Parts: sequence; C-alpha cells; structure tokens
Amino acid sequence: MTDARLKTHADLVDRMAAARGVDLQEAALRAHLTPSDISDLVLNCVGCTKPDACAQWLDMQAGRVSETPDFCRNAEAFAELARRSD
Repeated sequence: MTDARLKTHADLVDRMAAARGVDLQEAALRAHLTPSDISDLVLNCVGCTKPDACAQWLDMQAGRVSETPDFCRNAEAFAELARRSD
C-alpha cells in the first residue's frame, strides 16, 4: 500500500466525518475514539472499491449531512460519532 493511497483515504475519512458534523480531533480529545480507532477508519476505507464515487459525493455536499452513502464502509462509526458530537 502506498503512502499516497493512505493519504487519499485519510482525506476521505476526514471529509466524510466533517460532512457528518464530526471533528475527529475533537472526538479524540473527548475520548470518543483513539488514534488507533482513527487508523482503523482509514484502513477500513482503504478496502473500499469506490473512493472516486466517495470523493464525488463529498464534492456535491453542502454543509452537514445526516447519512453517508450506502457504500461507505464506516457508516456505522460515523453515525455513532455524530450522535456523540450532538
């Protein structure tokens, strides 16, 4: 796995979290997730077969969304983090 691929997916995870209204750094500071949890989110994302569709979906969003796309492998984690950040 290349560094560029990891960076791409880390960016997608960060953008998807932000779209759901979740600040990953803030969630970590509040002990809602650990650095290892964030790594797991990124690695789970790396296994996705639709990163281009994800990026396009994120590009079309304006503001906070209530759901991730059906294909998001981290949908449950983002939903839980969004509930905790409300």
